[in-house]
Amino acid sequence: EGDIDTDPREAWAKRLGDQAGTATILAEYDGQLAGFVHVMFDHDPRWGSLVDNLHVYSSHRRTGIAGELMARIAQVVTDRATSNAMYLWVLEQNTNAQRFYLATGASAVETSTVPPPGGDPTRLNGSPKCLRMTWPDTSRFNHASR
Repeated sequence: EGDIDTDPREAWAKRLGDQAGTATILAEYDGQLAGFVHVMFDHDPRWGSLVDNLHVYSSHRRTGIAGELMARIAQVVTDRATSNAMYLWVLEQNTNAQRFYLATGASAVETSTVPPPGGDPTRLNGSPKCLRMTWPDTSRFNHASR
């Protein structure tokens, strides 16, 4: 939050919209954007569709929005992707997100170095690690509680 000078809908629509083989689901609360999730179908032959972005504004965290977004995108993957598998990368230090994903049925299967944003290594502080979280069958996705 706070790092986009323009309307968040407009900025993210430009970044994520109208890409073949993808889907984005928005969450609104009282007419305001509360969060979104974006997936790239069949991104990896082994791991399936990549959840490329899940974002819930801090004012709407712990309200169930993230669980609902993830459950809906899992259903979209089940309905539209070739494979029912889905995965994402989460920072190693983000233990709250890891607990959330594990509660939805994910497994942490490997650790990797975080790729530099925009391919520019000077934008990284140190050598952060990330975990690959996987759901081998999105049709069995567990809806996370608040």
